[in-house]
Amino acid sequence: MTKDIKISSPANTEFIYQLKIPKERVAVLIGTKGETKRALEQMTKTKIDVDSKEGDVTISGKDAINMYGLREVITAIGRGFSPENAQLLLRQENGFELINLKDYAKNENDLIRLRGRIIGEDGKSRRIIEEMTGVFISIYGKTVAMIGDLDGLPIARRAIEMLIMGNRHASVFRMLEEQRRRLRQQQLSQGGF
Repeated sequence: MTKDIKISSPANTEFIYQLKIPKERVAVLIGTKGETKRALEQMTKTKIDVDSKEGDVTISGKDAINMYGLREVITAIGRGFSPENAQLLLRQENGFELINLKDYAKNENDLIRLRGRIIGEDGKSRRIIEEMTGVFISIYGKTVAMIGDLDGLPIARRAIEMLIMGNRHASVFRMLEEQRRRLRQQQLSQGGF
């Protein structure tokens, strides 16, 4: 949950965002001896305040773009990503997507089944989707979160949604292979790789 506040004065504008992350993810955001929090503050020229007991996070700064990026990073950490993977969101070529499994599950057993389909046996399905799209995937609680470049994200989302809807894993993997082949051809025709 995000609450945006903007404080203005004639000479300075400061932006403040308030977020809530799961309490068990607060330690990951702060890091050992505050290293992660301090590094994020330095990278984005912002200030991060964390209420460890409630999971409330307040970020403030003057650069709206840095603030938006930091908000995405903190949300990603809250959704189960490592700080290193979450920091990829500070680059403009990367994006963040979130699928709420509650929108698809009828009950708790259904939720467990959907998570299992996405993860696959020994993590195989998730690993294949990540390798074929270059997108990092985190299945945490009732959500599936993705971080990746803007070409790979929609393909990864489609693969996950196909699994949620009950498509066979083999069909999903075929679609991923076709999409990867199509992207390669597109890059070659544009003078890339």
